[in-house]
Amino acid sequence: MVLTSLADSLSRSVERATNTVSETFFEPTLRLGVTGLSRAGKTVFITSLVANLMDRGRMPGLVAQSEGRILTAFLQPQPDDTLPRFDYEHHLAALTARAPYWPEGTRAVSELRVSLKVRPSGLLSGLQGPRTVHLDIVDYPGEWLLDLGLMEKSYAEWSEDMLERMEQRPDPERFRTMATTEAGAAKLEEPVAQRLAHAYTAALHAARAEGFSDCSPGRFLLPGDLAGSPVLTFSPLPPSKAVRGSLYREFERRFDAYKARVVKPFFQDHFSRLDRQIVLVDALGAIHAGPRAVEDLRRTLADILTAFRPGASSFLSSLFLGRRIDRILFAATKADHLHHTQHAQLTAIMEALTRDARDRARFAGAETQAMSLAALRATTEEMLPHEGQTLPVVRGTLMSTGRPAAFYAGDLPEDPNHILTTARQGAERWLDGDYPAMAFAPAALTLKPGEGPPHIRLDRAAQFLIGDRL
Repeated sequence: MVLTSLADSLSRSVERATNTVSETFFEPTLRLGVTGLSRAGKTVFITSLVANLMDRGRMPGLVAQSEGRILTAFLQPQPDDTLPRFDYEHHLAALTARAPYWPEGTRAVSELRVSLKVRPSGLLSGLQGPRTVHLDIVDYPGEWLLDLGLMEKSYAEWSEDMLERMEQRPDPERFRTMATTEAGAAKLEEPVAQRLAHAYTAALHAARAEGFSDCSPGRFLLPGDLAGSPVLTFSPLPPSKAVRGSLYREFERRFDAYKARVVKPFFQDHFSRLDRQIVLVDALGAIHAGPRAVEDLRRTLADILTAFRPGASSFLSSLFLGRRIDRILFAATKADHLHHTQHAQLTAIMEALTRDARDRARFAGAETQAMSLAALRATTEEMLPHEGQTLPVVRGTLMSTGRPAAFYAGDLPEDPNHILTTARQGAERWLDGDYPAMAFAPAALTLKPGEGPPHIRLDRAAQFLIGDRL
């Protein structure tokens, strides 16, 4: 096993060195990881980003485009033959159909390569011809990102953390009554282990439905071909005097196997090869769910940074130490559910939610940014009179009825600490009322030649993530 591990490590180092030299001196490649927590809109983000890189009429915030240096963009075969291709054409067809609909969400890793032909800038621009920059977009479920944080935890630590978090969540009582110290100390019986795992999985689904973020292990929600296997048949348990052959000791072994055989290969094969990362967050959904969901989101975003390898990237560091994620963008999605007069408040809340995570990344040498955006704008804005005042609203087609409706989400506070302080105090409800939420269907689009789908600040997100390489 040791020799095999050393051989794998050496093979990866040689492959990494070859790729780094090739990219440095010939056609540079930038690997962008796109992930997001539940219902954040990863598929829509990638589809709209690619469409707007192909037809750049709505991308003035991308400096290379505003300077007229991007000559063309086109899709090419992806470099990883064993990864599924991101189904861009199918997803774009769903969003641009006469009766548009939201495409299915991410359930596994996929990849897409977009190549851009770019004229150089600077003093030597007149002496050099256009060059090709490859953008490899890697899409993966946010639940799998959360799993990377398990690598630093023991089974006892993870159990303590999850059992504590579940005290603040809607939890089917069946799991709580089963997960006891006595159960952990008892002799392993596979039917009991399966019942505990099923009850814990049900609790995770219930928590996610109520807007909570940390629902690890992620494969419990997206098991794929691992469904029913021992590596997914465990749950957190309180401390017990575990002896050999006990349920607690077996769950501890399965937890370690999950890290070694599921989480670590994902890190080695996909995550450790990323250059840039965007984490999409449905912050409005968490605010709507209440203070406890917001606090759970804040802690989850802080934990996410333990999964990254942030730091300044250079030719030598890439050659000898492997890639490092040198830019991380935390983006609050669904900004089109708010009138633009409240976008600054949403961005401020996102900045406050990710403060701990961004500080850690900056300390390691990575650039970070927080913003609010909508990869595909599904609403229009209006000012409506209401009870003697004028309300800033958005109008769109409701998913529930298929009818148009005007929506006012309430006034987000100017000071984000009004949200975060209430959340940290463990309050069950907001002190100043609720923040309602609506689900809108995509709007029918009429695109002019050269225009991608309408969005909010997608061009600024692209500038931060890839602009310096263009």
